This record gives sequence, structure tokens and C-alpha cells, in this order.
Amino acid sequence: MENTVPRTVEEVFNDFKGRRAGLIKALTTDVEKFYQSCDPEKENLCLYGLPNETWEVNLPVEEVPPELPEPALGINFARDGMQEKDWLSLVAVHSDSWLLSVAFYFGARFGFGKSERKRLFQMTNDLPTVFEVVTGAAKQARDAAHNNSSKSKSSGKPRQPDPQPKEVKVSPPKMEDESGEEEEEEEEEQGATLCGACGDNYATDEFWICCDICERWFHGKCVKITPAKAEHIKQYKCPSCSSKRARV
Repeated sequence: MENTVPRTVEEVFNDFKGRRAGLIKALTTDVEKFYQSCDPEKENLCLYGLPNETWEVNLPVEEVPPELPEPALGINFARDGMQEKDWLSLVAVHSDSWLLSVAFYFGARFGFGKSERKRLFQMTNDLPTVFEVVTGAAKQARDAAHNNSSKSKSSGKPRQPDPQPKEVKVSPPKMEDESGEEEEEEEEEQGATLCGACGDNYATDEFWICCDICERWFHGKCVKITPAKAEHIKQYKCPSCSSKRARV
């Protein structure tokens, strides 16, 4: 039986419901299996909800651009860097975002008008989000497992994986609120608090990466490097240093 591409509001909503049910299973009833599937030693992994109410953890597709929007990349890298319930909540938030992006991708692809998009949004919005379901269930069903997660210390940087023995510098410069003026001055002298690409200041909610050649810091988005990609870079060279080497 062929997989039919949803074309009407009702078909897109049924696709949404099936994928949502699969994601909820992964993050609640199948959570131990899901946790084991997200091994941080593996490559970038994504959580996919499938229309038949199942789920899978897999590598992203290789086509660019992909046929459908892709889920959050590299969820496995953050698994051991934060409390288990916080990690599951983070995956749930990204799953909600992905579900909507897939639904509205179909809507755009098949030319839904304003009233159809509105109806689709209302139908999806009538259901609790994956995040709401997961965090509600987590308070009861995950208490026992939460005790085991005490071995995973929260560093206050939930989006950064545990440091690994790699030379690439992926942690942004530290800026302390208290007695941080001296550190700020030192780091400004080194150019650590300004992005080498756009010149903007460091913000705590942004991913930064340091060039191993010139030791300047860059917003990941400015040099098109994600935290997941950075995990696999042994020595990072910024675009400027890469082009210098190419000319030599």
C-alpha cells in the first residue's frame, strides 16, 4: 500500500495526529527505549513521529533540501548533559515545533488558503501539545527514573553537551554576573566577547565556536556551524583562516 501524501485539511490533521501520537509514545510509555536509542556516542540523531502512530530515532535524511522539514538535529548529544526530565521536555518542545512545521508544509505545498490554514491551526491547537502531555506525565511516571538521573549533573547550560576530549573549542566565553567586570575586560582585550563575523556581543542563549587558528569567537549561525556539527570537528577553522590557507 502506497503512502499517500495528505492533501486536504482533514488528511493533514490526521497525519499530524498520527505523528503526534508516535512522539508521545516515545517520550512517555516507550521512554526507556527512546533514552537508550539516543546514545551520545552516535552521530547526529533525530526523533521522528510517523503517521501510523509509531516513532523512530534515526540519522537525518541526506537529500538537501529534504522532502519534509527535519526534526531537531543531534538530540542525543544533550542527553547526558542535563537532568533526564529536562532533556525529555526539551525534546518535546522541539517535537511540537516540528509537528506544526510538517503540517503547514503540507498546507503550503497544496495551496491551503487563509480559511484552511486557520481551520488546520484550530484543529491542531485543540489537542494538548506534546510538551504538555510529557511534562504532565513526567511528574508521576518519571519520578523513579529521575532519581537515577542525579548522576547527570546539570551544568546550568542545558543546551551544551558534556565536554568531550576534542580540541575544538565549542563553549562560549564565560561571563559572570558577579565580579565579572575584570573577566569581561580581559576577554574584550582578547576579542572573545565579539563575534568575528558580525561584531555583535556574546549572548548566553546563543551557540558560539572558537577558531583554533586565530582564536576569535563566532556565532554558530554566522559561520553556519550547529552544536551538533561542532561535535564532529577536530579543529575548527573560521572562513577567513580557511580562505588564507587556500590561497597559500
